[in-house]
Amino acid sequence: MSTQTKAILLTGNQAVAWGARLARPKVVPVYPITPQTPVLEQLTEFAAEGSFDAEIVTPESEHSVMSACIPASLVGTRVFTATASQGLLLMHELLHYASGARAPIVMVNVNRTVASPWAFWPDQTDSLSQRDTGWIQYYVEDAQEALDSVLQAFRVAEQVMLPTMVNLDAFYVSHALEPVQVPEQALVDGYLPAFNPPHRLDTDKVESWGNVATQDMYYRHRQGLAEAMARVPALAAQADREWAELTTRSYGVIERYRCDGARTAIVTMGSMCGTVRDAVDAMRDVGVAVGLVKVRLFRPLPVAALSAALVGFDDIIVLDRNYSPGHGGVLHQELRAALYGSTPAPRIHGLLAGVGGVNVSPAKVAEFVSQALQGEAGTESQWVR
Repeated sequence: MSTQTKAILLTGNQAVAWGARLARPKVVPVYPITPQTPVLEQLTEFAAEGSFDAEIVTPESEHSVMSACIPASLVGTRVFTATASQGLLLMHELLHYASGARAPIVMVNVNRTVASPWAFWPDQTDSLSQRDTGWIQYYVEDAQEALDSVLQAFRVAEQVMLPTMVNLDAFYVSHALEPVQVPEQALVDGYLPAFNPPHRLDTDKVESWGNVATQDMYYRHRQGLAEAMARVPALAAQADREWAELTTRSYGVIERYRCDGARTAIVTMGSMCGTVRDAVDAMRDVGVAVGLVKVRLFRPLPVAALSAALVGFDDIIVLDRNYSPGHGGVLHQELRAALYGSTPAPRIHGLLAGVGGVNVSPAKVAEFVSQALQGEAGTESQWVR
């Protein structure tokens, strides 16, 4: 283990800013939006004190933010940005463009309810609604994982040349204060090499960018994007292992907690994983054989790792802090598709828990488990509170 770390009391937003600072991006376009604004504030403080050597750009909207991120990335510059909720939705058109342009931008999104009605609570529908835009997506549990994931995200993004989104729940993570181990710059520099893409906008090496493609060219381009996505789970696992060698902190792409001997698995992602850990401990103390399977990498969904993590369970209870109208809980439905054809087939229960930021306590998790095990597993996600 390296001793090149120091403990600092940070919020999740501040931890994200530290991760960005340590990654050494050169261009940082950001538009402030609750509850992401403290990320921008912390980065401007770093710049004012001379510890952050980056061009911070504050355009007139989030659409303009991504419009600035893409060309900055395409000239071979490391780019970071952050947003939340409606800001992410305003970027939607350009999220597709960024992945199609193979621009390895890293963006932190603070998961917040989408309008209407207007609200400011933790809910993952904003980022999950962008799951088909071609962005890699991580979901983190706490401030420490947020900082570490920003660095791992740059590592993976620049290996496959795809943009990457690191998602953290509003307030539960973004504004919660906790001790965070901040690595020294030298440690990060050894882990994250300078960005040096094979293709870039360069007047000395002229290439064609943004041209109109034929049907066959477009087909091959999308096929190439698919091939890059297929490499992500293995590279994400490798990036995590190498980070663990430097810091002893490892998260995996899928994590199993107290699953040995369990017949029931609770599957979720984001800050709810911390609550479920407490619930699992309490249920284990009274003889309920239950464990947690945490999904950290959601896009691409690591189907092989997820299937392996869920082998042997009779019941799988999925807790979704999101709702896709007409579809249900996004993680629930993705998991059903991933496990289709498994033998023996587990019973998969989808629960819409915590939608809109409704608090889910450890006692509530235990109650949800008890209720689910007494009922039948259906294809529809069930509303619970």
